[in-house]
Amino acid sequence: MLIRTWDAARSESEWRTWIEAGRSFGTLCVNGRDGEAPDVVPTHFLLDDAILWLHLAQDNPIFERILDNSAVSFTVIDDYTFIPGNWRAASGANPSDGVPTSYYAAVIFQGTASIMDDDEAKAEILRRQLAHFQPEGNHAPMEVGVKPYGPMLTGIRGLRIDIETVKAKFKNDDHKSEDLQARVAEHLRQRGGAHDAGARAQIVRRRAIAPDTIEGEARSS
Repeated sequence: MLIRTWDAARSESEWRTWIEAGRSFGTLCVNGRDGEAPDVVPTHFLLDDAILWLHLAQDNPIFERILDNSAVSFTVIDDYTFIPGNWRAASGANPSDGVPTSYYAAVIFQGTASIMDDDEAKAEILRRQLAHFQPEGNHAPMEVGVKPYGPMLTGIRGLRIDIETVKAKFKNDDHKSEDLQARVAEHLRQRGGAHDAGARAQIVRRRAIAPDTIEGEARSS
């Protein structure tokens, strides 16, 4: 993922806060075999400091790839939307001369995956997930050998990903003028598409923490 200076996360706290604001679904990507394309699996996950926890069906073929090569990537993408060219035209220019683009936020975790086959280890991953996704409870105990969940543990494998590198990108035209960003934000508000509110929120949030200059372009306070 190409990250320009102005698109980069300003701090680790920025991307962690973004993830922890309810973003718990992403795509696991593993290396292909003998020149094959990489394999991907969409799944829920938990971020615990420098570890990602998840589980998949026991017979998922992605485990064979991980046994061959434990280096994996995990991607989370949100707040994405298409920005028409006429929204980005320079002030006073012909709107049709504007160049369209995409806005989005993305975090890519890269690290080493370890497969968890011990029943208690798998049960602990599920306890963590239930505590996160269903904090109100209303479920049976997650215990090895205890119905209903215990006997089902043989049908899954746990996965621990020890994070080694994090790449975070918030692409919202941060290198453009405040006037352009304000115009785009208003267009997003008026259009009200599926992800427009999220993209608009990123413009506003990033503007509030913008440095005085980005790539030599002065920024208004």
